[in-house]
Amino acid sequence: MILEDLLKKAEQAVFFVKERGRAHYRFYKEEMNTSFTDAAIMESHLRRAIEFNELEIHYQPQVNLKTGQIDSFEALLRWNNRKFGFVSPSLFIPMAEESGLIHTIGDWVLETVCKQLKEWQDKQFRKVRIAVNISPKQFSTGEFANKAKDMIDKYGIHASSFEVEITETVLMNIKDTLFTLQKLKEIGVTISIDDFGTGYSSLSYLKLYPIDIIKIDRSFIKDIEVDEKNAAIAKTIINLAHNLGMQVIAEGVEKDLQVKILTEADCHKAQGFLFSKAIPASQIVEKYFSWM
Repeated sequence: MILEDLLKKAEQAVFFVKERGRAHYRFYKEEMNTSFTDAAIMESHLRRAIEFNELEIHYQPQVNLKTGQIDSFEALLRWNNRKFGFVSPSLFIPMAEESGLIHTIGDWVLETVCKQLKEWQDKQFRKVRIAVNISPKQFSTGEFANKAKDMIDKYGIHASSFEVEITETVLMNIKDTLFTLQKLKEIGVTISIDDFGTGYSSLSYLKLYPIDIIKIDRSFIKDIEVDEKNAAIAKTIINLAHNLGMQVIAEGVEKDLQVKILTEADCHKAQGFLFSKAIPASQIVEKYFSWM
């Protein structure tokens, strides 16, 4: 019993470290017990989230800064659990990745978005594009391009209406990533780099890979109206995208003055709470498709 208790406490200490970024150590403390138990219970609930219809996709509009029109959205996963209520993605997404559930959940997101595009396509709404965030773990299996093609073919949607968002860290695995991105481009899928400027990738990757869109991370948009360094970085990324023939989208836009600066810098699109939070598909139809 003493050994079992010791192993349990060691496991709780390890979990505590992982939840806080790893790369350090912690001695076991009694207060870790509650957080470990809650996390373990939460993971067990997450395993049945699809079965109990607890997952939902919300869509955040991306606004064309020149025309004011909206023809693209980012799909964002939401989890409303019967025990915990609404759980933050910053909490359950890492949990899904750590446990391996991200593959099942990712497949569900992929199919759900394709179903939604099919529904809007059949209703003859104006053509739109939906961007889906792909976990590095999903991408690393080498099967993602085939799964995307299967779903696009299954629902008969326009391949160009489906956008794959990857992070800069994915780009570091050159051989496998290049192969997968090339296959996606052959299918006709749009490819974007999310949170650009926050990772460790070299600018040479932008030349190597078939990237269509660069998304400026919200950390560079925050206080852009008063922070000269953030403004310089954002403008540099915009110019870089233009010179490489790519579009650029600014994330986390919350102020009119930020829009003014981005528009003057010739940024293509922006998304953020100034325009809209992520909302359910039914509200997208009511708010946007009526005049699109």
